[in-house]
Amino acid sequence: MTTALNRYLPDNLKNPIIALASGLATPLGFAPFGFYPVPFITMLLLILLSINSDKKKAFLYGYLFGLGYFGHGVNWLHISINLFGGINLAGAWFITLLLVLYLAIFPALFSVMVSIFTHKRRLSYPHILVIPASWSLLEWARGWLLTGFPWLNLGYSQTDTIISGLAPVVGVYGIGFIMIMINILILFIYKEKRSTQILTSMLIIIVGFLTWMSKNWDWTEERGEILSVALIQGAIPQEIKWSPDMRQPTKGLYQDFTIQHLDADLIIWPEAAIPAYYHQELPFLDQVHRLVRENGSALITGIPVYDRNSDRFFNSVVYLDDTTSFYYKQHLVPFGEYLPMKFLLQPVVDKFNIPIADFSRGDQTLPILQADNYKIGISICYEDTFGSEVIRALPGANILVNISNDAWFDDSIAPHQHLQIARMRAQETGRYLLRATNTGITAIIDEKGNITSRGSQFIPVSLTGEVKLFQGFTPYSRTGNYPVISFCLFVIVLIGYCYKKSSTAHPASLE
Repeated sequence: MTTALNRYLPDNLKNPIIALASGLATPLGFAPFGFYPVPFITMLLLILLSINSDKKKAFLYGYLFGLGYFGHGVNWLHISINLFGGINLAGAWFITLLLVLYLAIFPALFSVMVSIFTHKRRLSYPHILVIPASWSLLEWARGWLLTGFPWLNLGYSQTDTIISGLAPVVGVYGIGFIMIMINILILFIYKEKRSTQILTSMLIIIVGFLTWMSKNWDWTEERGEILSVALIQGAIPQEIKWSPDMRQPTKGLYQDFTIQHLDADLIIWPEAAIPAYYHQELPFLDQVHRLVRENGSALITGIPVYDRNSDRFFNSVVYLDDTTSFYYKQHLVPFGEYLPMKFLLQPVVDKFNIPIADFSRGDQTLPILQADNYKIGISICYEDTFGSEVIRALPGANILVNISNDAWFDDSIAPHQHLQIARMRAQETGRYLLRATNTGITAIIDEKGNITSRGSQFIPVSLTGEVKLFQGFTPYSRTGNYPVISFCLFVIVLIGYCYKKSSTAHPASLE
């Protein structure tokens, strides 16, 4: 590839094309493709391009990388905007492009930081920490700025590798740190003298041993109880789901599936399974409630709730057991579930007649539902992309449940990516995670992140299985992202200060 570029392209285009191509290739390391070595290679290329480049060039390389990374990895957003958001295809692509242009800023800033820390300096041991710290800190920032978009975090690509064994210890941001650190160690082996290569190889072996140990370590303990579950996937197409004519067939479908699985301890319907508000379907839900309780079962379903007292709408979970309890979604999706900066954007929305939901944020302290003799950590759709929010249910929750509606993204790579994210949450928390969706991918995930059972997309299916209840903390669920992010900040500040004060740095490059 390099030879071809040298032959046919001017020098000033080779590096930008490598950066863009590397970004485009990176999502191949994630589900559904699963070529997990790819992100190691593409990130190594980006780092090599950024080392000792001036800041403007480094920003360009990182930005082009980001355009490829997110342009390929999240372009499925245009599907929901176009098909279900009432915006024409050109407008949907334009909105998606705006998001990609924003997200690309973060890899660009990473490249600039690599450039700053390596400027006129030979690669040295501080870079083993400061370059990975830069990446993880920026990923973390992307996960909370403007309410956060933590999709395609680098660590998700490793859910099926030995590195994922560290997820219960350091979480997804820590895994991203380790991936970049391995890249820098590889550069040491390739570029440095023999004594340094030996020491670096030993460091890689130590990292590998620690990850292997973590993979085989049980951080949480079983309670010794088995729960039989049934996850119902109605597969009602999103484009007709909310049609008034579909309400009765939809209720009939979910009720029939439920009757078939009344022997299960817990039955789960997906997000907004019933296309109506809770108060509109009280007679039906009361009937289902009696049915499951008479058979010693319990039911979780997603259904929107309207609170007349406060005149607010909630994206909600209703839990039907001995009593009825609710969970209101707390992390809403901007523009999908609510309009941010409403005072400013409402006139624009009204002018172009853009349909945007007007949900309110739930105010529960903890995302926990209390069952007969165990507790359920609950999340709705997008909420499971935030590990720091999922662990709020711990250590109380013995099992995790996520109800989702990935029908918004049709037959794209998005549902596969979302399933991979859910697997990381199971790994981080040491808990089974039950994922019920409208059209797929419904799955039962064990405490190690392995999929024990999954349904096919776009067909009605009831997924059954037996799951174990767990208790206790993993290190990550006890501390969240604080140790990794604090360490990254400390490393960047300390090494940055030392480099600034140092007058003895050797002005050598890697080339």
